[in-house]
Amino acid sequence: MVNEEIIKSLAIKTESKIVLLVADGIGDLPSENNKTVLEEAFIPNLNKLASKSACGLTDPISCGITPGSGPAHLSLFGYDPIKYQIGRGVLEALGVGMELTSRDLACRGNFATMDESGIITDRRAGRIPTKLNEKICRIMQDKISQIRGAEIIIRPGKEHRFVVVFRGKDLEEGLSDADPQKVGEKTKFAEPLQLGAKKTAEIVNEFINKATEVLKEHYPANTVLLRGFAKHPGLPTMKELFKLTPAAIATYPMYKGLAKLVGMDILEAGETIEKEFKTLKENYQKYDFFYLHIKKTDSYGEDGNFKKKVEIIEEVDKYIPEALALKPDVLVVTGDHSTPAVLKGHSWHPNPFMLFSKYIRADEAEQFNEKECVKGGLGRFSAVDVLPLMMANALKLQKFGA
Repeated sequence: MVNEEIIKSLAIKTESKIVLLVADGIGDLPSENNKTVLEEAFIPNLNKLASKSACGLTDPISCGITPGSGPAHLSLFGYDPIKYQIGRGVLEALGVGMELTSRDLACRGNFATMDESGIITDRRAGRIPTKLNEKICRIMQDKISQIRGAEIIIRPGKEHRFVVVFRGKDLEEGLSDADPQKVGEKTKFAEPLQLGAKKTAEIVNEFINKATEVLKEHYPANTVLLRGFAKHPGLPTMKELFKLTPAAIATYPMYKGLAKLVGMDILEAGETIEKEFKTLKENYQKYDFFYLHIKKTDSYGEDGNFKKKVEIIEEVDKYIPEALALKPDVLVVTGDHSTPAVLKGHSWHPNPFMLFSKYIRADEAEQFNEKECVKGGLGRFSAVDVLPLMMANALKLQKFGA
């Protein structure tokens, strides 16, 4: 793992361009027909590209550690995920366009379904439509505007997700998640994890009670789960550290928030994979680093929907020729973490990775999947080394030492 300050000292500004395509949660385990989704999918373009690329497997944090999306992405962007630990609430808030102040505590919310005994039966309320989400958020905001002197700001996200910002004096981020993390458990309240956070926990828990009361007529979205309580951390930007002019193409708020946090411009990307690749083409001359994020591979993995995850990967494959037609100096295809459909959640398994550039040494991998990437010349390495590897192949790093 190379320290980002070393990369900062070596980085140079050039005209070369990098495209980082992240298919969220792409890594998988054998399931149907004893194949992973990448082995099952018909992906001739990705397979052809793999045969011309340097391949390998990446660990977002370390061997055996299951990462959240935040630290997994920060690794890909060149930031040590242990040094820079960021709560999900900040990422969600930035992603929906909120401006955070030093008095703000942000958290991510899920609308959820709770039965009469207080048991959570669906942590995502059936993935309610975004339009319904927006309506319910307006109702909650009208009914809950302030608690114990703290202003309450509620903003909708996609489907079942929303953001709450608590704005006031002396609010602390040292809270446990108010989310049991699995169905069949009773609803959970926030607990203070450090001195001084007791008042904040009380405000958060009062919000949960008030929200549940407001939502009692809105089944299946009849309660809320809150997690990722955090304040803005103030990271150095990719421009400051790596002399890049980066842009993000993403459809979901959290990933826009991640990108914004490290100084990327957020490009309007619509709602479809087709529009995301169109956005890449339309803005290609304006930036030298593009982060293009595909969300649904992860969503269908979490739902345990092997077939739909295959379909998303096959759709991405259709647009690979369009990305190559732009002639990027470096094109990387990988995931931030693995989300095996059989596990219905993130896992510790390494991510398949390939890097295409005219300066790579092609290896023995002939297809883009987990088994083939084991044969790759890059081996198994830390995801935080992806950025320097991309920059090196784009000739954006000077020599180290005499």
